[in-house]
Amino acid sequence: MSDINPIAQVLAAIAQYDTIIIHRHINPDPDAIGSQTGLATILHEAYPQKKIYTAGSAAPGLAWIGPQQQVPATAYPDALVIVIDTANTARIDSDHYQEAAKLMKIDHHPNREPFGDIQWVDAGASSSSEMVYDLVTYSDNLAISKAAAAPLYAGIIGDTGRFLYDLTTARTHEVAAALLRTGIDAPAIGRQEDQFSPQTGKLLAYALAHVTVTANGAGSLIMDQALLKEMALPAGREQAVVGFLGKLSTVDRWVVFTERPDGKYRVEFRSKRTPIQPLAVRHGGGGHPLASGAVADSADEVQQIIQELTDLSAAN
Repeated sequence: MSDINPIAQVLAAIAQYDTIIIHRHINPDPDAIGSQTGLATILHEAYPQKKIYTAGSAAPGLAWIGPQQQVPATAYPDALVIVIDTANTARIDSDHYQEAAKLMKIDHHPNREPFGDIQWVDAGASSSSEMVYDLVTYSDNLAISKAAAAPLYAGIIGDTGRFLYDLTTARTHEVAAALLRTGIDAPAIGRQEDQFSPQTGKLLAYALAHVTVTANGAGSLIMDQALLKEMALPAGREQAVVGFLGKLSTVDRWVVFTERPDGKYRVEFRSKRTPIQPLAVRHGGGGHPLASGAVADSADEVQQIIQELTDLSAAN
């Protein structure tokens, strides 16, 4: 393991390679797209001669933050691949990252699955978008323009729940203030991220009507394939339910199950105070103490998770 500062390693690798491909996780959220787009914009502006790609499957609901590109397979063997905001290899969008000349991990989730030739992981950062800002402050060559600041701000407010979550620090607010000073329209970005379509509104209404909340504050909701087809939402938009249920005053911790086409369930754990990460890890997942995810293989495992969440003692 090298003793060199990981940020210095990141900057040295970026300077070395003429082709840089930035990957993020599947089912992206605003921080995944925001940190990816913000970093790509910064590198484009600092190194106009380099080829910089943002790789990933289409994310229509977040296209306003930044575009996804189809990267030619021939670009990978000579490229630096940066995987950002992605805790483990199973969640990387596309397997082409394995063909890279050098692989780098930039992430703010706990580093339970180290991967890559270079790793810069800061579990104390509010978001990967905040880390991209920190990368710029460490460098003499990089700068943040208004075009780069907008996606980074979208990523920060997304992962902090508009500064509501525990990883919001004084540093987070300092970074947000610096981004605002570039001239971005922060209220417009906030409105864009907060608004939802009538279709999504129907799903949120369904969630409020069907969520189960125990006497000790454990909430659970199951969304099956029949419901998702009936709602006809764009892919990934059903995840709007996850944060929304936390607005209920009776909920301390909650879990949302989304059935996949293969019959397994995407599992999203959230909590206001009670750590739920150990529960996610027990079911093959991980994440932050108050925001984690996993996959349930069956309806029986779904019921097991609901019982385990209920059995957790609520924090004071």
